[in-house]
Amino acid sequence: MKTYCAIILATFLFACSPKPQLNSISISLTNNKKSLQFKGLDQDIIGEVSRDTIGKGWQGLVPVYRMPADTDMKSYQPEQPGKYQIVDSMVVFTPDTPFAASQTYFVRWYRFDKGKKASDYLRGQLRPGQTQFTDLIFKQ
Repeated sequence: MKTYCAIILATFLFACSPKPQLNSISISLTNNKKSLQFKGLDQDIIGEVSRDTIGKGWQGLVPVYRMPADTDMKSYQPEQPGKYQIVDSMVVFTPDTPFAASQTYFVRWYRFDKGKKASDYLRGQLRPGQTQFTDLIFKQ
């Protein structure tokens, strides 16, 4: 009976979790080194965010920041102001002020697709309201 209940519980947990989407992006500077390109974003996400009439959608998904001297303060940095455009299947960010030479920057890629399984909450790897992100670092 216990084995039967365990099988039902395991089936329920795995059946209710969505299939993981392997979504990875890469960043690179354009040839003129004035803009930053994001490749590998999901086309559905690009389509949804491009319909944002306010224009703040991309800052919520892939904001660009200047790296502080104390890297523990990364979460407190203001976003780099600029303009996001969609070119073919990639997103191009052009800052209002050019990227400074020898300055390190980072892109905080929010992983809204990660941690959607119930088992992540049960294992304590994720708490409700917590958003997963990856910092992608680049230098001018």
